[in-house]
Amino acid sequence: MATGPGSIRPRRVLLALLLAEFVSAVLLLDRPQPPAAPPLAADVAIAQPTTAGPTTITTQLPDGRRAEFVALGGTRSATLLSRIAAELPAAAEVVTDFWGPDWRREIVIVATGSDPQFAALAGGGADIAAATTADRIVFAPGAAAMTDESLRIVLRHELFHHAVREQTAADAPRWLTEGVADYLARPRDPAPAPAPDQGTALPTDRDLDTPGPIRSLAYDRAWRFAVYIADRYGPDRLRALYVRACGPGHPDVAAAVRDTLGADLDEVLVGWRHWPQG
Repeated sequence: MATGPGSIRPRRVLLALLLAEFVSAVLLLDRPQPPAAPPLAADVAIAQPTTAGPTTITTQLPDGRRAEFVALGGTRSATLLSRIAAELPAAAEVVTDFWGPDWRREIVIVATGSDPQFAALAGGGADIAAATTADRIVFAPGAAAMTDESLRIVLRHELFHHAVREQTAADAPRWLTEGVADYLARPRDPAPAPAPDQGTALPTDRDLDTPGPIRSLAYDRAWRFAVYIADRYGPDRLRALYVRACGPGHPDVAAAVRDTLGADLDEVLVGWRHWPQG
């Protein structure tokens, strides 16, 4: 899946040229929200940015959340955001069904116009489709070429990160944050079979950060673990595990597993490795 870790943070130091190029966009993104927003239509159309600056449209989701879409340039950013706007209500519903309604009321989604722009605003590389920063979801220009299904997966994945960021500690186990995000994002398969070379160990941060097949298999393992927990213990227990293992002041994973699943981590891992056969 072409997506990036939800814990990517904006770079603290930007090159002077990039700062000069993007300062107007950053100032626009950080401005206060307007007092009102029209209802979200099924066919939200976002105008192509002009040389005068970024194009922004603010709308309201059916659940009352406010969504702001910002096109920063490029030939396809406006079209990409129109596609995202069409997918966003269903993505928000998926997050709420799992997490409950208590999550961010403001959603900011940015489509960058160039790879350097994406790197400057989100810290993402050329192989990353999107990243979630402290207060927005940022899409790379390459996301415009994604199929509808792939874009849907990336949006739901990043929206979950965006929704629960304030409830997620900076040192939360990334394999669990990424696995749960993929559990919400990917098509539901109650018992996905592991790839022959997938491995039986939980992924490390290094695995998740290594481009190519290593990263892809790491995300697969994290996703499969989350699906196993939801299948074996129920989605509510998966959510409880996330809150306990990833929230501020969290214990280690072994203690969080005992507290929420009533089993030792080694026992859970054995079940995961043999699932669905076991």
